[in-house]
Amino acid sequence: MQGFPDKETRLFIPGPVGQLQAIVTPGKETDAENQGTSRNGGDRVAIVCHPHSLMGGTMNNKVVHTIMRAFRDQGYHVVRFNFRGVEKSEGEYADGIGESDDLLAVFAWIKQILPASTISMAGFSFGSFVSARTLESALDQGYEIEQLLLVAPAVENYPFEDLTEFGVPLRMIYGDQDEVVDAGSIASWYLSVISAKDVVCLDGAGHFFHARLTDLKDSVEKLCF
Repeated sequence: MQGFPDKETRLFIPGPVGQLQAIVTPGKETDAENQGTSRNGGDRVAIVCHPHSLMGGTMNNKVVHTIMRAFRDQGYHVVRFNFRGVEKSEGEYADGIGESDDLLAVFAWIKQILPASTISMAGFSFGSFVSARTLESALDQGYEIEQLLLVAPAVENYPFEDLTEFGVPLRMIYGDQDEVVDAGSIASWYLSVISAKDVVCLDGAGHFFHARLTDLKDSVEKLCF
């Protein structure tokens, strides 16, 4: 494939244990004259990682889709993909460790078709852990990364205590009524981060942002652009 597709496309990306199912969405033009058309020549890309593979998480999750729309509307190309073992992606769940390898395979695919790309990483819940733990490896491999966005990070379920310094700015969004991950634990972890960071806490929002997806999209736009 040469260049990023000029319309939303379902495809497979070569992964470390087999094919990874993905949806790629071209960014919209951000100037008034070309609004609504593809920025196919652009080099800004966002990768969005989905929630827990064994609990129904897929690239079609509504929070993942909302994050995608926020980046797309700001002119970023967006890649959503299913981790190993989810729907048509090959392999089996691997505790977030193998999923990091899946994410690095997506980086490699993007680099192949857009060699000068700058990438934003984003993840929701379990996907936030995979994104956060993969960042250092991606930087070590020479990928140009703009920022890391974590939405409702699953700080109680995974070793986030080992992740307190990032080589790019951290953006975080969570709800103070999160029913899956204690909001106080999320806030405490955020305070422990010693590198550049910014946060939005949505009053009254739960883990899945029911009835608050518009607020979530607005928050992504406020923090990331």
